[in-house]
Amino acid sequence: MVGTNSTGKDIGAAKRAWSARLHIVTGKGGTGKTTVAGALALALARGGRRTLLVEVEGRQGIAPMFGVGQLPYAERKVASSGGGEVRALAVDAEEALLEYLDMFYKLGIAGRALQKLGAIDFATTIAPGMRDVLLTGKVKEATTRTESGHRVYDAVVLDAPPTGRIGRFLNVTAEAARLAKVGPIKTQSEGVAAVLRSPIAAVHLVTLLEEMPVQETADAVAELSALGRVIINATRPPLATDGRITATELRKGLAAAGLPNDRATAAGLAHETKDYVVRQAVEQSMRADVEEIGRPVIELPFLPGGMNRAGLELLATELIGASKKANGTPAEQ
Repeated sequence: MVGTNSTGKDIGAAKRAWSARLHIVTGKGGTGKTTVAGALALALARGGRRTLLVEVEGRQGIAPMFGVGQLPYAERKVASSGGGEVRALAVDAEEALLEYLDMFYKLGIAGRALQKLGAIDFATTIAPGMRDVLLTGKVKEATTRTESGHRVYDAVVLDAPPTGRIGRFLNVTAEAARLAKVGPIKTQSEGVAAVLRSPIAAVHLVTLLEEMPVQETADAVAELSALGRVIINATRPPLATDGRITATELRKGLAAAGLPNDRATAAGLAHETKDYVVRQAVEQSMRADVEEIGRPVIELPFLPGGMNRAGLELLATELIGASKKANGTPAEQ
């Protein structure tokens, strides 16, 4: 098994393959992007590293994955992995604005008073561009933060908005230009944009082998820069290559397995087998479409037991294993 602490070779391969410091994970809703982000944070923490897993949509999707309570607007340790640790942060736009007002305008107490009056919520609602500037600004701060000359986090993983909104979310410079021509807001947004466009950032796209997720992935690739990998989630190994199996053969197989093998059961199973083969052909077509996108592809398995900490660790191991197999290919560009 790869991705364990028994050798530094696998960890080194992961570091080279996942060389960015800021990993932005997006995908169409329902593809499992939050799960993939959590697994990636665990994978990057192995080998004694410290990673930060960030969410910005207010869904509190990270907490249940790691079996912890609702996350506050503060960085909290949620897991240990391979000698390292994962911390998590749920960024709240209102709290980020209060922090911003205190940092740049020294309005700590006054800012809290504005919050009580509802002015903070009004500001982040009436100007959605401001909201994205604040959210991405907090992510940028965590990515570049240092203490005593050393980076606080070896890697930051962002569970980003879905592909339908990711372009606007990351385009903070244009959004900020609508808010201010000069001043701290413009300066901060330009600093964020510089990080997002630099080699330390990579956008990874999560998809399923279904038409709509694959199409949204292709559209996002055409729109975004600093692209990393395409991650096909919840894949299953093929169980049948064609539907040319007779009801008689199925009845024999059912009997050998000690299962009911009446004609109705065998006929129903034969019909399901044909449907499965059709589905497999569709998935193969979708897989070919993903390959044509032209980005490195990683496939993660479907977890029949559902998502839990053990499942996250398994996916983390798969991510490291896939990166090891791909070692020698270019990392995020």
